[in-house]
Amino acid sequence: MNLDAAMAAAIEQAEQVKGRTYPNPPVGAVILDREGQIAGVGATAPTGGPHAEVVALRRAGERAAGGTAVVTLEPCNHVGRTPPCVDALLAAGVAEVAFAVADPNPVAAGGAERLAEAGVRVAAGVQADAVAGGTLREWLHKQRTGAPHVTWKFAASVDGRSAAADGTSQWITSEAARADVHRRRAAADAIVVGTGTVLADDPTLTARLPDGSPADHQPLRVVVGVREISPDARVLNDDSRTMVIRTRDPHEVLRALADRTDVLLEGGPTLAGAFLRAGLVDRILAYVAPVLLGGPITAVDDVGVSNITGAHRWRFDTVTRLGPDVLLGLTPP
Repeated sequence: MNLDAAMAAAIEQAEQVKGRTYPNPPVGAVILDREGQIAGVGATAPTGGPHAEVVALRRAGERAAGGTAVVTLEPCNHVGRTPPCVDALLAAGVAEVAFAVADPNPVAAGGAERLAEAGVRVAAGVQADAVAGGTLREWLHKQRTGAPHVTWKFAASVDGRSAAADGTSQWITSEAARADVHRRRAAADAIVVGTGTVLADDPTLTARLPDGSPADHQPLRVVVGVREISPDARVLNDDSRTMVIRTRDPHEVLRALADRTDVLLEGGPTLAGAFLRAGLVDRILAYVAPVLLGGPITAVDDVGVSNITGAHRWRFDTVTRLGPDVLLGLTPP
């Protein structure tokens, strides 16, 4: 197995634990033996547990000696809740370490240098774009900016409506699109909606599996606004934890969520407009259905644009078919 294929397998491991490693990054690792065959795989355990490399090394056992470790993030070189991963790799006797993204945290960085000094071959940047734009996107953003990564997610008709004229919206998009939303919820740290959404739709805001059962990981539910919501609202049930923030200021919301990494903005057009005007949206996920609704209920309200020259310009990052629908992923230029 070549390094690109091994890194793809490591990315798969990381995707399986995304949302469960907070505040640590979701990292995947693959150990290849001397013949290039997979000897062990692993991913970051919940906080306090072993890192991906240690899990994979334990599964590989003696086959790791003389082999190659392939990791989505540069192995750490510091003592935190667990010993440095570099120590485990050196003790296992691996001959080569390949990683996708260098660790931007100065406290944890230096793993590649120490491995090289010990005579281990090091390959950096393997599938770096796939990892940086995928499983580590939100964590890397938090390392760069100190703020949570905010993804505005919405579903709309092809003419940009989020509901019919009478307010009904279930369901604009297909079952395949809704399943993808729940998969992303299960990988997020928090979901944010406004009080208007709670009052109008009474959502549960949980992550569910295709069979309707709850996902293992449930994100924090965050309700934003100054209006009172019913104590019987489903968002306040025991399915997950809920935070109510009495403000309309997006900056205050993110300050309250400063310890989070991956935030999904699922509110209605008013809340979305406020975050966009404040420049606090880092990615847009638009689930677009091939239906026409017309009417006054758009996916987003005022974003502070008075003429075409002031338009918010984004670039397409991904375009994905989901059943009859299309998922458009957009990022700032």
